[in-house]
Parts: sequence; structure tokens; C-alpha cells
Amino acid sequence: MILLSGAIFCAGHFVERRESMQTNNKMAVAPVGKLIWQMSIPPLISMFLQYSYNLIDSAFVARLSENALIAVSLAFPITTLMNAASIWIGVGVNVLIAGYLGQKKQDEANATVTHGLLLAFGIGALLNLLSLLIMKPYFGTFTNNEEIYQLSLDYMSVCSFMQIPNMVHIAIQKMIQATGNMVAPMWFQIAGVVVNFVFDPILIFGIGIFPAMGIRGAAVATVAGYLLSMILAFALLLGKKQKVQVKIKGFHLKKQMIRRVFAFGLPSFIMNALSSFMVTFVNLFLVAYSDTAIAFFGAYFKVQQLIVMTVNGLIQGCLPVMRFNYGAGNSERLHSAFRYGTALVSGMMILGTLAVILFPAQILGLFTASETMRSFGISAMRIMAASYLFCGLSTMISTYFQATEKVGSSMAIQLCRQMLFLVPALWCLDKLFHLNGIWLAFPVAETATLLVALVMMAWHRRKNIS
Repeated sequence: MILLSGAIFCAGHFVERRESMQTNNKMAVAPVGKLIWQMSIPPLISMFLQYSYNLIDSAFVARLSENALIAVSLAFPITTLMNAASIWIGVGVNVLIAGYLGQKKQDEANATVTHGLLLAFGIGALLNLLSLLIMKPYFGTFTNNEEIYQLSLDYMSVCSFMQIPNMVHIAIQKMIQATGNMVAPMWFQIAGVVVNFVFDPILIFGIGIFPAMGIRGAAVATVAGYLLSMILAFALLLGKKQKVQVKIKGFHLKKQMIRRVFAFGLPSFIMNALSSFMVTFVNLFLVAYSDTAIAFFGAYFKVQQLIVMTVNGLIQGCLPVMRFNYGAGNSERLHSAFRYGTALVSGMMILGTLAVILFPAQILGLFTASETMRSFGISAMRIMAASYLFCGLSTMISTYFQATEKVGSSMAIQLCRQMLFLVPALWCLDKLFHLNGIWLAFPVAETATLLVALVMMAWHRRKNIS
């Protein structure tokens, strides 16, 4: 948007600010820097906790055997795809609610809440069933080892039931975050992770009255954590007066609203779903080398996801701020939020890169890594960590496009990262450098994706100016 000059701009800004203050919504009036911190820290913590589930499971399961770690690693693409679907609905609902609140359309925001809950329950049940149906042929594709195959089935046959509580609690989390309340949703996330962390060793190894369940125990602990999070999320949504509420009276399904939920959340789904397909694709390359290589990549990728998705939590905290101000027509605050968020993302990704480069041996120690795994894993982690900063910056640009209804551009960036650039890079570099080529493909793909994102950003800004 072109800024008006002189008194016209000042008067317009004063009226806008006065009207925004009357709405009592901090996303319209609070200082942007302070607001970004307030909005981003809780979802950052929530995403850290969300992606700690698999890491915690893997760390404890690795103490059973390397085969058990391989089994959890093989299940990871399926659970990642399930998480991706949860984030799809959650982010779609979040963006739609924030936009409606920015436009002062309370009734539509409440209707979105109801649509989001129905979608979460329905799609969650469907994915639960699908995961049970596909797991046998899926695991059979990646291993001929009967022990690994059976361990994978034992783990996934229980984890499949996580999807409904996972989907519902993430949907409610995003609904409440869209109103500017970023702290309260964090607590039911914390409660779920605490349950998982406490019951993982108890149910895996057997403590006190609890029998040793092995790898099934890790899955039961995970499902129990998600179930508690869902119960507490409902209590928060229904037991306290929120800025959005479940609409029951006069409610009817709106196909257009459902389509918008799917459309707005699609870039986030693609980003996470492509992670699932990417891990599956990489595993197909690693099968030619060793089971240990698969176990390593599964363990490493959980660490990468913990770092990248934690930063993505910060980015998602910026999303409702940008979306609200885009809906309200305040381009100055929209761009200010983007710039401030980009600075924070860059700083966090640099810290994550340094942590992996400086302490790879210690990180692998969390997974009881063998000497064979350490022999190639330490250098592999350092190579792949070089991609983190580029990943963070391009994701921030993708989120900006998402907030400003440029969904196609947002999706294109995610497709470049984990499909259009990564797949050819994996194929070419594997042939040239063998196992090291697989690790090198990640920073190559992320660098190319960032260049494309910057070009797209420059093109859109030039288009808006003209």
C-alpha cells in the first residue's frame, strides 16, 4: 500500500489508531516489537513441546535397542503427516479468525470455531483409520528385518489413536492464539509433554506397578499426553469466557468457510507434509547403505524438527499479527511485524546452527549412538545444520505471503524446499558423493529456495508499488 503524505496520512493514522483502541485489541495498537515477543514466545514454547514428543520417545526407546530406534524412525513420517494435518486445520482456523476479528466480524469468527472443531474430529477419525490400514505395507517397504517390522507395527498401532486428540487440541490452541491470547494454550501443551516425559520410562521399562511394555509403552505415553492436552484445551475454550466462542445457536455448515480454512492452512500443511514425504524419500536412499544410516537420520531429523519447528512457532506467533493488520488495512504495522519477526528468526536459527555444529557428539549421545553411527553422524549433522538459517528466512517470507492471502506464492516456497530442489539434489549428489551427498543436498536445496523466495518477495513489492 502506498503511504499517503503529510496531514492526510497523519489524520488517517490517528483515526485508525483511535478506532483500533476502541476495539481493545492489542494487535492493532501495541508496539510491534513488544507485541511480537508477547505473541511469539508462547507458540515457540508450544511448538518446542509439540515436537519434543518424538524426540523424547526416540531417546528412551534407543535404550532398548538400535532396532527399536529404527522402528520409531520408520514411523516418524506417518506421525509427521498426522501432525501436518493437525497444523493444516489449526493454522487455517487461526488465520480466518484473526482476519474476521480484524474486520470486527465476531459472528463469523465464532462460526469458524465450530467449523474448526467439526473438521478436527472428522479428519482426525479418518486419519486414525488410514494409518492403521497403511502401516503394514508401508513398513514392509523399508525393512526385511522381522524384528524391526514387528516393532514398527507395535509402535504405530497405538500411536494411530493419537490423531483425534492431537488434531482437536491444536485446533483449539490456534483458535485462542488468533485472539491474541498466546499464554493460556501453552499450558495444556506443557501438561501433555510432562505426561509423555514421565510415563515414557515408566511404561517402556516398567516401574512399580506398571509392567514393562517396551516400545508400546512409548506409544501409550504419547497418546496419553495428547489426550490430556485435548481435555484441558476444551476446558479452556468452554470454561472461560474467550474472545471467540463455539457457535451452536443458528449454526449451519458453510462450504465457503470450510474452503477458506483449507486454503489458508494449506501452506503450513505442505511444509509439514513435505517433511514426511522427504523423510520417506531420504530413507529410500539410505536403505542402500545400512539400517544404522536410517536410525541416524531418524534421530537427527527429530533434532532438526525440534529446532526448525520451534522457530516456526515464533513465526506462527507473527502470523496473526500480520494477518490482523492486513485485514485492518494497516500496511505499516504489517511490514513492521514482518521485519521484526525476520530479525528474531535469524537470531534463533544462528543459535540452532551453532548448537548442532558445536555439540553433535553430545546430541547423538541422547540416542545412545553406536560408534558406527558416530563415525559418519557427527560430520553429517554439521553439514545439514548449515541449512537452518536459509530455512528460517524463506519460511518467514512464506508466512508473510500466507498472511496477505498470496497462498500460491507461499505454497511455491514450500514445494521448492522439500520437493523441487531437494529431490534432484539428493539424486545428483548421492551419485557424486555417495552418503555425504545425501547430507549435502539439504543446504543446497535450502540456499536455492531462499533465492527463489527473495525474488518472489521483490516481485510482489514491485507489483504493489506499481
